[in-house]
Amino acid sequence: MRAVRGPLVDEGECSATRYATREIRLASALVEAADTLAEGFEATRYLQRISDCCVELLNARAAGVMLIDGGRSVSPAASSRHEQVALDLLEAQHGGGPCLDSYGSGEPVPPVSIRVAHADARWPDFTERALGHDIVTTFAVPLRRRENLLGALNVFVPTLPDPTPADEAASGLHVAQALADAAALGLQNRSAYAQYRALSGQLEQALSSRVRRGCSPSAGVSAPTGRSWRYGSTRGDTGCRWTRWRARSSRAWRTTPSCAGRAAEAPTDPRRTLHHQVAWRRATRRDLASVNL
Repeated sequence: MRAVRGPLVDEGECSATRYATREIRLASALVEAADTLAEGFEATRYLQRISDCCVELLNARAAGVMLIDGGRSVSPAASSRHEQVALDLLEAQHGGGPCLDSYGSGEPVPPVSIRVAHADARWPDFTERALGHDIVTTFAVPLRRRENLLGALNVFVPTLPDPTPADEAASGLHVAQALADAAALGLQNRSAYAQYRALSGQLEQALSSRVRRGCSPSAGVSAPTGRSWRYGSTRGDTGCRWTRWRARSSRAWRTTPSCAGRAAEAPTDPRRTLHHQVAWRRATRRDLASVNL
C-alpha cells in the first residue's frame, strides 16, 4: 500500500474553511448587535463589544467607535484589546482623521497606509500618533441608518493590506460596514424604545393622577342620575362617586335622630302589611331629603 504524501487538504479548502468560520462569527456578532432592548443597556459597553468583534473578525490591533453630534465627538468607545491605543487615536482626530472623513461623506474610507498619509500631510496629528503606536493601516466606515448618520467605526491594522487579493480588502470593508450598520440600527431601536417607555410612564402617571382626583373627597360625589349634586357632577369615575354617595347617605341616615329612631322600627317582620311598609319608607325618604348631603 503506497503512503500518501503532502497535505490532505489543499489551500482552497483551507481558505474556504477560514471564510466559513468568519461568516459564522460575523452572523453571531450581528445577532449580538441587535440585542439593545435588554434592561441595564449601556451604550459605551455596547460599542466596545462592537469594536471587539471588529478586532476578532479583521485581525486588527484595535478598533473604536466615535459617535458624532454637531461635528464633534460625543461618546468615543474602544475595543477592550489595546483600549488606550484606540482611545488615543480617536482623540487625535479632532483636527481631522478617518472617522471625520467617513462621517462627513457618509461613505467608507478605504484602507490607507499611515506612512503614505503622513508623507502627504494628510491628518498630521492622527498619523503622527498612529506611527507612535506602530499602526500601519487604517480604514473607517460610517454608522448610518438610511439617511441618519450617528458616527463612524475606525479600524487600526498593524500590517499593510495584501495587494494581491483585492477582494480581501473589500471584504474587510464590507464586514466592518455590516457591523457598523447593525450598531446604528441597534442604537436607533434603543433610542425609540427609551422614548416609548418614557411616554408610557408619563401617560400612566397622568391617568393615575386623574383617577385619584376623581375619587378624592375634594372632588365631590354625585349620584349616577344625571343631575348635579352639591358634591359635584356626574363626570369622572361614576362607580367611585356612586359608592361614596351611598356611604354618605347611609352615614347621614344613621346619624339623623329621626332616622336612627325609626331604624329600630324597620319593617323586618314579613307579617307587616304593605301599608305599614310603604308608610315607613315615605317617612324615611322625607328625613333623608331634609339632610344636607
